[in-house]
Amino acid sequence: MRTLRVAVGAAGVALMGVGAFLLREAGDVPNVLVWLAGAVALHDAVVAPVVLLAGLLLVRGGVRGPVRGGLLVAGALTVVALPVLLRPGRTANPSVLPLDYPRNWLIALGLVAAVTVLWAVGRRFVRARGRRDD
Repeated sequence: MRTLRVAVGAAGVALMGVGAFLLREAGDVPNVLVWLAGAVALHDAVVAPVVLLAGLLLVRGGVRGPVRGGLLVAGALTVVALPVLLRPGRTANPSVLPLDYPRNWLIALGLVAAVTVLWAVGRRFVRARGRRDD
């Protein structure tokens, strides 16, 4: 298991190096750094507090973790999708944003919700079964 972790970590570091090289070659480092800083600030100031508060106020029992996890993934997905979701109208070049991004974002949120529900139901099932076996 440790060997697998080291291999996956090394592959991740190598891919980060490739990404840094490509970013440097494109010459767009300042804009990317501003976008990354904005994404971190938005996550820490808005997404994380909303997720934690919703998990605290809306959910009771053993499903709080799955709901918080699902909300966190949905929030991060939304933060990443905001630039294309808020982009006004069509672009001059139709190949720049060729897909239906709002529809795809909603599909992704639906999948996150479905996985969250399956996770919560599975967790309750396992816990209930564990109590019956005692």
